[in-house]
Amino acid sequence: MSSCNQTSFFRFEAITEGFRWPLPEIQTVELLLAVIIFVTIHSLRQVKRQGLAVWPVLCMLPSLCLGLRQDIYEWVTRVLDSQNGTFLFRGPWFTSLNCLITADPRNLEHLLKTKFSSFPKGPYFQEIMHDLLGDGIFSADDEVWRRQRKAASLEFHSTSFRAMTAESLVELVHSRLLPILDSYNESSPIDLQDVLLRLTFDNVCIIAFGIDPGCLQPGLPEIPFARAFEYATEATILRFITPTSVWKAMRYLDIGSERTLRRCLKRVDEFAYQVIKTRKKELTLESVKKRSDLLTVFMSLKDENGEAFSDEFLRDICVNFILAGRDTSSVALAWFFWLLNKNPEVEEKVVEELRGVVKERRMQGGADSDELVFRPEEVKKMEYLQAALSEALRLYPSVPVDHKEAAEDEVLPDGTVMKKGSRVIYAIYSMGRMESIWGKDCREFKPERWLRDGRYWSESAYKFSAFNGGPRLCLGKDFAYYQMKFVAASILHRYHVKVVNNHPVAPKLAMTMYMKYGLKVTLHRRND
Repeated sequence: MSSCNQTSFFRFEAITEGFRWPLPEIQTVELLLAVIIFVTIHSLRQVKRQGLAVWPVLCMLPSLCLGLRQDIYEWVTRVLDSQNGTFLFRGPWFTSLNCLITADPRNLEHLLKTKFSSFPKGPYFQEIMHDLLGDGIFSADDEVWRRQRKAASLEFHSTSFRAMTAESLVELVHSRLLPILDSYNESSPIDLQDVLLRLTFDNVCIIAFGIDPGCLQPGLPEIPFARAFEYATEATILRFITPTSVWKAMRYLDIGSERTLRRCLKRVDEFAYQVIKTRKKELTLESVKKRSDLLTVFMSLKDENGEAFSDEFLRDICVNFILAGRDTSSVALAWFFWLLNKNPEVEEKVVEELRGVVKERRMQGGADSDELVFRPEEVKKMEYLQAALSEALRLYPSVPVDHKEAAEDEVLPDGTVMKKGSRVIYAIYSMGRMESIWGKDCREFKPERWLRDGRYWSESAYKFSAFNGGPRLCLGKDFAYYQMKFVAASILHRYHVKVVNNHPVAPKLAMTMYMKYGLKVTLHRRND
């Protein structure tokens, strides 16, 4: 080799020597990028087949987190729409977040009626809810549930109970609700959702405990029991979207939402046990007037061993009925008034129906319009109002989702195979927005879809599941409609309810479909 060539060769060696050592690392990076691209493409290709991207280890959790940042109910609806009404959510490895989600009416009828005994609430649901609900009717299964259901059903259909609930509602609406609304002028916004929650909380406490907590008083005072109950339900619902091992660790360490739950439950229990103690003393006095509240009724009954129910069991019964009765009617009414504001033609039809009732009363020599208290038989005649309330519940059901667990291997009507112990969530909110169920106008607010020849016509409980269906059909369905109709009619007869401009409206992730920011409205007196 010539000296010139040798010099050039050594010079090239010197230049390239510093670039040789990173080559293995560069190959590793390239390989890693290739794996990431392959995994990403493979995960995203699962969307068409499984509804969501399926990532290693995390599975569908990233998509769920994205849904939680947006509107989780609409997110679920979009996925269900793309999967013909049913899809399997796969949670991260080593967690218990896997579940089937369905909005198929055929599946609902199978779960709630045809194979009712094969789909209980199940251990998973009961473990999450037990601290709040104990062995109450809302979470109980089998004989414990049947015994409570039978006793409560007898009471709900008794004449004395119906009279008590109707009287308490009239008192609360005309002695508290309307005077409070009267105290606000047209330029003073009021959170109508908060006011309605106070109304139904007072009412359900009267029904369950036979006591009036006084939430709906002038000044709208803070009631510790009511606030503790609300925070306890919010903390409990977080367990459904948190891996079991995580929330159990938080409970053990007494941190975060679990600490909030423990403190709030302590206050709820103190209130409940004090009421139970006082009631027991009252019942020993012969002069005490016979009560019709659920607490008193269950105190007079015996368990399967012929023994009186324990204080813990009585507490569970009452807390369950408060949970079932407090939020459902109030949040439904809040969405109803918001929808009326967006659809003034519907409000006009409701008001016209009320004018007809008032006109008929006046013809019979009834009370003045301002003093008018709607009678039960008049409320029953409000067909269009019931249709409008049902339409609000279709679009914004008070309980947006519910839960079951397979007690044995099952095949659902749509062909989905379920293994014993697997969980299924039926998405009630999504069902109200499925074109396959309600037609192309499924997202429109149209009370007329509930009317036939001007009369209200109910839909199948497996198409319209706002009140559940089958053996677990809501015991208080009739009263809930009566309560909502009476409250809505009493307000709309006197006021035009106008939502404050630019007020944000969105559902809150909770057991019931609260409005996340409340419902700020102004009230305008009607002239007629």
